[in-house]
Amino acid sequence: MTKLLFTSLLLLCATISTAAAAAAPANPRSSAAAAAAASFIKSSCSATTYPALCVQSLLSYAPTIQRSPKQLAQAALAVSLSRAQSTRSYVRALARFDGLRPREKAAIRDCVEEIGDTVDRLGKSIREMKAMGEKRSGPRFEWHFGNVATWVSAALTDANTCVDGFAGKALNGRMKSGIKARFTNAAQFISNALALVNKYGGH
Repeated sequence: MTKLLFTSLLLLCATISTAAAAAAPANPRSSAAAAAAASFIKSSCSATTYPALCVQSLLSYAPTIQRSPKQLAQAALAVSLSRAQSTRSYVRALARFDGLRPREKAAIRDCVEEIGDTVDRLGKSIREMKAMGEKRSGPRFEWHFGNVATWVSAALTDANTCVDGFAGKALNGRMKSGIKARFTNAAQFISNALALVNKYGGH
C-alpha cells in the first residue's frame, strides 16, 4: 500500500512538472531571435525569382541561419541539392521502365546525365562555401566565390536543359509532364540559391 501511494505521488509530481513546463512563457530573448531570423529570411528571399518558395523552404533553417548571409546561402544550396537528388532518383526509376521506345530512352538518359551533373555541381558548391571563411573580401574569397557562382549557374543550366530538350521528342504525356514538373521545380530552387549566393558575394 505504501509503495503504491509513493508511486502515485511520483506520477502526480511528474504530471504537475510537465504541465508547468508547458505553461511556462517562452524565453523573450529566444522569441525575439527567432522573429529576427524569420524576418531576415523573408527580406533576403524578396530578391529571388521565387520568393514564396524561398521562404517556405528556408524558414525551418532559421535557428541555424539566424541573420547570416553565408548560412542563408548554404541552406539554400542544401535544399537545392536535396531537391536535385530527389529528381535524379525519379528519372533513374523512369529509365528502368520496360516498354520505353528508343527516343524515350534517349531523352530520359540525357536527363539522368544532366541531373547527375547538377547534383555534382551543387555538392561541390556546398563544400566550396564551407572553405570560404568568414571574411567577404580579398583574392581568396573572390576565388572561392567565383567557383561557387560558376557551379551553381551551371547546375541551373543543366536542370533547364532537360526541360528544354523535350521539344519535339516523342514522350507520352504523363511521363513528359512528370519529368518537366520535377526539373522545373528543381530549377526554381537552384535559381533561388544562385540569387542568394550572389547576394552573399555582393554581386
